[in-house]
Amino acid sequence: VQLQASGGGWVQAGGSLRLSCTASGNTGSIKFVGWFRRTPGKEREFVAAATWTGGITTYANSVKGRFAISRDTNGNPLYLQMNSLKPSDTAIYYCAARRSGLVPTSRENEYDIWGQGTLVTVSS
Repeated sequence: VQLQASGGGWVQAGGSLRLSCTASGNTGSIKFVGWFRRTPGKEREFVAAATWTGGITTYANSVKGRFAISRDTNGNPLYLQMNSLKPSDTAIYYCAARRSGLVPTSRENEYDIWGQGTLVTVSS
């Protein structure tokens, strides 16, 4: 399985962006997808996670109510809709996949497949 994150860019504070996480290969093995982000000088942090079907989701408190995970009607990709963006949301965003477990998790060491990041810049 390979993952590709895309959709990053520059936006003014209060704006919106939609990130995509596209999976290829044996996508039937994916059970959960997570979004994480890293700001220079900081550790990577959890943003959101969902079942691969998008039916069960969980969010970091910092993005709850502003970000939402959804899935394309064709099943792939899985999206991260980001609304009401703040300068503090500026980061490289990564999607990751997990092929085991029972519920979406915020623990990055439980994800075994990672895509490359996509940069999101929010200006004030």
